[in-house]
Amino acid sequence: MGSYPRSYGFRFNWRGLLTPAIQTLLIANTAVFLVQTLVALLVGPAGTGWLLRWFALIPSAVTHGLRVWQPFTYLFLHGGLWHLLINMLVLWMFGRDLELTWGRQRFYSYYFLTGVGAGVINLLVKTIPVLFGRPPSDVPTVGASGAIYGILLAAAVVFPDRQVWLIPFPITLPMRVYVIIIGAIEFFGTLGSTGDNVSHVSHLGGMLVGYLYLRRGSFLYRIRNGLSDWKRRRMRRKFEVYMRDHEDKPPSRPDRWVN
Repeated sequence: MGSYPRSYGFRFNWRGLLTPAIQTLLIANTAVFLVQTLVALLVGPAGTGWLLRWFALIPSAVTHGLRVWQPFTYLFLHGGLWHLLINMLVLWMFGRDLELTWGRQRFYSYYFLTGVGAGVINLLVKTIPVLFGRPPSDVPTVGASGAIYGILLAAAVVFPDRQVWLIPFPITLPMRVYVIIIGAIEFFGTLGSTGDNVSHVSHLGGMLVGYLYLRRGSFLYRIRNGLSDWKRRRMRRKFEVYMRDHEDKPPSRPDRWVN
């Protein structure tokens, strides 16, 4: 009877699937969802309502109740298991390569910048009716979708030609085209009252904040270049004047006669 060494064969590295920031965010979001579920089971609707009042994003609670932490804490609450799974799946699919490219710290900064920025934009949009004498929309907003859409936008900028498979259809699209389609769907979703309980404003807000952050260096590019060119031309003229004033020329002849 023969024997084979136990080390023979292929060993799959599960740790390679989860980068540190993605792993931490998955654990944090799942843990908070378990807390939501336990509170709903043990306390009932009153406990769920308490969680939403204090940690979901509610415009009047922020502007009048001074619960300024809500644009951050709403990212960790979710409206159901399906909501959580979709967000975490997209976070892992597109966020992993971004973290590998950027590093953990920059990925964290971008994730929370887009998530909190989406919350602030949502807050501003829902508070605008107050300027016209109407009450603000105080429907609680929950979920990491604002940050997730910011991740999608970043993936389109960093990996524009990467192919995305549209499950379950046998179709692939470049990442850039895919995100443009997603953004258009969200934009038209904000027109009118769709009644789908989806915060399209937060989704667009996350994409907008992400775009402004990633493209911040290219804003006013022509103006900055024009100003630099003008400074160089001015320095060149000054140098030419200086050289002309200090040019050592031989003395001129007293007359134009040539011997």
